[in-house]
Amino acid sequence: MDIKLDGGEKQMLKAIGIGGSAISGKQLLASVNGMEEAEFISVLKGLLMMGYILADKQSFHDLKDVGNSEFRVNAGYARDLKEALDPRLKAERKEQKKRRVRRE
Repeated sequence: MDIKLDGGEKQMLKAIGIGGSAISGKQLLASVNGMEEAEFISVLKGLLMMGYILADKQSFHDLKDVGNSEFRVNAGYARDLKEALDPRLKAERKEQKKRRVRRE
């Protein structure tokens, strides 16, 4: 699967972390800098709709709602998201598949 991310999505995913642990909304707000409130909520909603991140709430109308929630990356997309954030990982995985030899 080939995932294309824009700058805001990459920034948000890096702030949440791909490791699978949850981050509070307050920590997320502190980690993501330089985004307007509307852009922040739009990016967050987009990632939630795609299923790339999971939250304990599904409705976010302002930053107060975000601050009272917890977020984590969906484990099913973790590998693909890592590759989207760092394209070298995808090339390394392709190279490993080429080197595998089936022995009988």
